Amino acid sequence: MSFRMPLAALMFLAASPALAELEISVYTGVQTAPHSSVEGNNNGVPFDFGVEWEGRSGDAPPYYGLRLTWWQNEKWGYGVEMNHAKVYADDDTLRDSGFTDLEFTDGLNLVTINGFRRWQQDDSRWTPYVGAGVGLAIPHVDIQVGSNDTFGYQITGPAVVAMAGVNYEITDTWSVFGEYKGSFSSNTVDLDGGGDLQTDIVTNALNLGLSFNF
Repeated sequence: MSFRMPLAALMFLAASPALAELEISVYTGVQTAPHSSVEGNNNGVPFDFGVEWEGRSGDAPPYYGLRLTWWQNEKWGYGVEMNHAKVYADDDTLRDSGFTDLEFTDGLNLVTINGFRRWQQDDSRWTPYVGAGVGLAIPHVDIQVGSNDTFGYQITGPAVVAMAGVNYEITDTWSVFGEYKGSFSSNTVDLDGGGDLQTDIVTNALNLGLSFNF
C-alpha cells in the first residue's frame, strides 16, 4: 500500500484558493510504547503472551509525521495526519514466545482526522494548542512464527490520538512547534499462513516540528 495518492490529494486541497488559512506540518521526535499483550493463533495453534515494545525512533525508517490543518478562525481547526510510529518486540519477548519477528516498523502508520483548539495572543509569538483525532491503523506488518511469514501493509483496526503543545511563530508563514503526542490502536493482523494476531498498542512521543502557513 502506498501513501502517495492520499498525500497528493492533501496537497491538491492545500492549493485550493477557497481555503483561507492552511498549515502544513512535518515532525520527528522520540517515540516509545509500553508493554502489551498479544494473542491469536498460528494456523490453529493458539498463543497468548506479553510483549515488551521498543520504539527505536532513530533507526531506519525513522519516526515522523505529516499533518495538514485547516484553521477556521483564531481558535478552532481541523485536519488530517499520518503518523509513522514504530514498535519492535524486544529480544527477550522473541526468545520466550518462539517468534522470529514481531514488529510494525515500516510504520504503525496511524491515519487520523483531527480537531484542534489553540490560544492565540496578539502580543506573543507563542501559541499553545491541544488536539485529538480518530482514524485507522495501517501498519506494515513483519511477523514470523515458525514457517508462517507475514510481510506487508494491512488495515488492522481503529486508532485514536491526542496531542498538546506550543507553536512558536518565526515569520508570518513559518513556525516551529514542540508537543506531546499519544496514541492508541487496536490491531487485528491476518497471518498469511493461516490464523491471526491481536494486540492493542499505545505510543508516547515528544515531537519537534516545522510548519508552513498560508
